[in-house]
Amino acid sequence: MLSLSLLAIVVLAMIAFALGRARAVAVAPAGQVSLHSRPSYHGLYCLLWILIIGIGVFIVLDLIMTTHLNSSIYSAIRDAVPDMSEIEQQLVFSDAAKLATGGIASTEDTLRLQLKDLYSQKDQLKSWVVSLGSIAAAVATFYMTYKQLSSGFRARNRAERILRTILWVSATIAILTTLGIVLSLMGETLNFFINQIGGQWQSFFFGTTWSPLSGVHTGEMDPAKVGSIPLFAGTLMITVIAMLVAVPIGLFAAIYLSDFAGPGVRSWAKPMIEILAGIPTVVYGFFAAITVAPFIRDTGELIGLDVSAQSALAAGVVMGIMIIPFISSLSDDVINAVPQSLRDGSYGLGATKAETMRKVILPAALPGIVSAVLLGVSRAVGETMIVVMAAGQGANLTWNPLEEVTTVTVQIVMLILGDTDASTASGPAYTLGFVLFFVTLILNIIALRIVRKYREMYD
Repeated sequence: MLSLSLLAIVVLAMIAFALGRARAVAVAPAGQVSLHSRPSYHGLYCLLWILIIGIGVFIVLDLIMTTHLNSSIYSAIRDAVPDMSEIEQQLVFSDAAKLATGGIASTEDTLRLQLKDLYSQKDQLKSWVVSLGSIAAAVATFYMTYKQLSSGFRARNRAERILRTILWVSATIAILTTLGIVLSLMGETLNFFINQIGGQWQSFFFGTTWSPLSGVHTGEMDPAKVGSIPLFAGTLMITVIAMLVAVPIGLFAAIYLSDFAGPGVRSWAKPMIEILAGIPTVVYGFFAAITVAPFIRDTGELIGLDVSAQSALAAGVVMGIMIIPFISSLSDDVINAVPQSLRDGSYGLGATKAETMRKVILPAALPGIVSAVLLGVSRAVGETMIVVMAAGQGANLTWNPLEEVTTVTVQIVMLILGDTDASTASGPAYTLGFVLFFVTLILNIIALRIVRKYREMYD
């Protein structure tokens, strides 16, 4: 019912657009009265206000009624069993909600069946209040905005002001979300350094042993076992291997498709490459663990090398294959965006197509190519599934790509999803995330400097 009410608000907004536009046309018959704004702006003004007020009221009423529903159910639980713990209350509430919505509860007793009926009543009341309230607000908004429309009404100014406000709010939300993430990471990181390892930050940044939860049963975390060097070394190794695979293949594919391939080849080759981007990473992980890793191990044994069943090489190669379409597609778009005048000038001076590509087009497209490579690096640094299935989970400090390694993201997942108390495991997990954030930030700054330097040169 709630989704239908949202759909009704959207439909009403579209109807208001058409009626508002028609009213603007009606007040200026045969051009006898000049409108301040075009008819479409009158319709847009009505549409924007109906969407803002209707959806805004919907969200507010939904929050209020959800709070009322939850408080009613929890109050009924406390009245029935006064000494029930908070965790048990949450379980009973969840079971009642599942029973009311047709789900399967952990158990069915008298209390849960009674709460099921109460939940259904409150949920139905919530649906009616939210739906009718939001639709009524949308209808009232349509009536008021429709009455405002006239030949001298500044619809364009007001509509554009609304759009600017929406854009400003969206940008503010994005900035505040980023600040919130950074501040939350910073808080947990400071707590980890000060309270959990006693201010011994050098153990984290320069230590070579990673086993932060090994001494948790004693109530203390051993600072000597929180060394992050093996994690960042493994992340760097796998990222470098992936880039060595993805950058040459992706860039050469982009060069060929943009300037050397015919239209027929390009029409099927480019979509085939981009299909790789749509394959889920878990499929790549299975491919790496079942096909690539055994192949590398068997090949190594044939030439007398000791290769682990899970290796950084297997994870890096498959990760590079996954990143190829990102670099190839973006580089192709950037190369095609280079002005044709640069090509024609080079050809006019007697340069071949290959020389033009090497000495003119690639330098001009370098900022975009650097951005594509940076995107590939970000994907490699943040990838988890392929590493878990193909590279292992052991924090092994080695530069041998044939051995098992792990990455920062894998360890974050293992800490958060483990069976250890969240307050203990979140410290090292958030700290790893905070450091990884700054590493990525430094890479972005370096890439932006390179882009700015060469963009000024070729603009």
